[in-house]
Amino acid sequence: MTDPIRNFAKAEPRNAVILWLTGWSMPETAFAELQLQLPEFDHVPVRLGCAETPEQMVAQAEAAAVACLPEAAGTHPGLAATSRSSRKLLIAGWSLGGLLALRLAARGFPDGLVLLGATARFVRCTEQADRGWPDAVLRQMTAALAKDRPAVEARFRGRLLSDGEKKAGLLPRLPREGSWATAALLAGIGLLRTANHLPVLPEIACPTLVVHGKEDKVCPYGAAEELYERLPRAEILPLEGSGHVPFLGREADVAEAIRRWWHGARTAFDSPPL
Repeated sequence: MTDPIRNFAKAEPRNAVILWLTGWSMPETAFAELQLQLPEFDHVPVRLGCAETPEQMVAQAEAAAVACLPEAAGTHPGLAATSRSSRKLLIAGWSLGGLLALRLAARGFPDGLVLLGATARFVRCTEQADRGWPDAVLRQMTAALAKDRPAVEARFRGRLLSDGEKKAGLLPRLPREGSWATAALLAGIGLLRTANHLPVLPEIACPTLVVHGKEDKVCPYGAAEELYERLPRAEILPLEGSGHVPFLGREADVAEAIRRWWHGARTAFDSPPL
């Protein structure tokens, strides 16, 4: 029996690339199954786990985005050869990666943005507990990393899934701890503590798909509603029963949502002006 997904990948030219930016402490392979469900795209994951400072983490994301731009087509080993002028760049950011993706979008890099369990500002005051965490929690994580790093990562992973997802047996599907250097974990916390893209959200003109779990305990669903309300061209996909990894166990459904959203956005690109 032939595989329709593989046949589709062979038949369709890959005129779009997705740059993938992962969440705190998570390897870039966390997106592997979701990428398999989107064979019509080229996929370029960014390895954030080797950064030594917040500034280096930002620079890695920006360098990867520059390498994926149409004028750089053919220079990145993860990209198939195609027309330089027709290639579109999508940036998909999960959690911490969402903050990096918003930074790149504010600078005009992507043609489309996919935000997975993301927020425009992670640190929030008590009155905004429905949108993020207090800074004190991140300060405690920073101090605890020096004493018992495995325990910090284990506690964080314990917050990633909803109770229903844990009962469904999804916990073993999470990537194991230890893929990031300790310096990268600290750099990521530094970014989470300081990044604030709320002021620039109205200026991000590219179409955006916000995918967010309704039971997210890391970036609460209020953060997704805020993105949807403030981004000019946002669509939102709320996922009932889902935690902070909205694509885990739902890869086919999330991939189809991305596909349909991007088809609509691409149609808008190709439509002649009135």
